[in-house]
Amino acid sequence: MAVREAVRGDSADGAAGSANGALAGLDDAKLAWVYLIMRRIRRFEETAEEAFRAAKMRGALHFYIGEEATATGVCAALDDGDFITSTHRGHGHCIAKGARMDKMMAELFGRTTGYSGGKGGSMHIADIELGNLGANGIVGAGIPIAAGAALGSKLRKDGRVTAAFFGDGAGPTGAFHEGVNVAATMNLPVVFVCENNQYGMATHADFANAAQISARGPAYGIPSPMVDGNDVFEVYATAAAAVDRARRGDGPTLIEARTYRQKGHTVLDQKNYRTKEEIAAWVERDPIERFRTAVIEADRPVIEDFDDIDAQVEREIDNALAFAEASPWPNVDAIERDVYVE
Repeated sequence: MAVREAVRGDSADGAAGSANGALAGLDDAKLAWVYLIMRRIRRFEETAEEAFRAAKMRGALHFYIGEEATATGVCAALDDGDFITSTHRGHGHCIAKGARMDKMMAELFGRTTGYSGGKGGSMHIADIELGNLGANGIVGAGIPIAAGAALGSKLRKDGRVTAAFFGDGAGPTGAFHEGVNVAATMNLPVVFVCENNQYGMATHADFANAAQISARGPAYGIPSPMVDGNDVFEVYATAAAAVDRARRGDGPTLIEARTYRQKGHTVLDQKNYRTKEEIAAWVERDPIERFRTAVIEADRPVIEDFDDIDAQVEREIDNALAFAEASPWPNVDAIERDVYVE
């Protein structure tokens, strides 16, 4: 079953209405899927941080905690055959698109069973079979890659849509303007998703960008809605409309999702450029808690499944850790493998 079918209700209201309308259009099995994905993302990130601080892994870690609703809502609107491009803060995108957490954890641990054979690390996870064209350590680099993938789909007439995730820090880059411009001029089936988590490293988004990123859509002649990136229902409804538009040949959409990273830029970030009050205010808008509250207030039977889903995720995390720790290290002979064409 396609991811989109697993989440989307039969009613069109869920794709075009308010958060409450979207909730009403999703059955309990579909609501359970949304909760499962957001819990997987949260627990994967928390577990990765624990492993890093226990010196079980090396390298940079950019956590997605607090942004789970954006990846989940967007990927819920995609079919299994659709594509995504990701970022250095990409664990959430990978999991929402169906990546195996054991292979992801093994990659972070530097083991051969990881997605990149243990040589790519946190910022280089891809799974072409799932339509995940890869995370990327270069800010904004996934945007033109997504435009290229969408051009390929248009030429092949395969009906696929590509979603490009990027942060507010990519807004000032040439890759953003070039990628969005070519997609607009060529009417490509792509959805650009800016996850505005308020900061590019320690620089506030309002300082780095002369205007809201969503305000740029009219200059390219494309729709550019702004959404509450911590409301999975609003993200999903907006993304579903954008995906439908792209799939029927009407061209790209630029979505700005206003969200917040609850952790620092990396695992070692001291976060001293933000006030405790600011962080606390955004934690109050935690996307998982907001989802739970909405479902409980709607008195949907799925609330009885929350504990079972939590337990399932804990088992998956335990298995992922065991898989990673039991996997072998790469040997020296593999150092040039996958670097040059063989």
